[in-house]
Amino acid sequence: MKEKTILKLKLNTDPRWVDIAEKNIEDILVDHAWCEQKAASTGISMIIHYPEKTRLVDELTDLVAEEWSHFERVLLELRKRGFALGRPRKDEYVVQLLAHVRKGGARDRQLMDQLLVSALIEARSCERFKLLWQNIADKELSKFYYELMVSEAAHFVSYVDLAKEYADPQVVDERLQELLKIEGEIVTNLPVRDDRMH
Repeated sequence: MKEKTILKLKLNTDPRWVDIAEKNIEDILVDHAWCEQKAASTGISMIIHYPEKTRLVDELTDLVAEEWSHFERVLLELRKRGFALGRPRKDEYVVQLLAHVRKGGARDRQLMDQLLVSALIEARSCERFKLLWQNIADKELSKFYYELMVSEAAHFVSYVDLAKEYADPQVVDERLQELLKIEGEIVTNLPVRDDRMH
């Protein structure tokens, strides 16, 4: 897998997370379902706010469809195990990352930040999915997370490429490095929880 070099995360997930997550798989699946819903909603929101950007509209239309199909697949995994879809939870990781999307100024700068924050969320999800794929005993669920890991890695690349479509690539790379550092600090300071995907 290429995601080690593609994702560029500054900090690996605490290895304790996968152990406690496996013991609380119902909450992890519920949280994961809502993460997919939020990912689809984020794509829709960007399409609504930037309809004049044709490549963005086209690529995010496909991404939204894929994220919603992931929501449906996670829902199926919940149903197979006799679990209901619980209520959505506040994702403190995402809230803290979104606080670094700069408001005001040029619209394209704000779009760049939105795209790069979305890329980082996909990257962290991909890394967590890899841990689940490699470590959980449930073989069916392990295969499921392998498939989603590959998809999330592709989404990371798509978001970064879109940012470089609408902003200077060097500026994008510099901002990505800043946000990667911030993302690592957020992960460091958040508690390891057994009921959250992030």
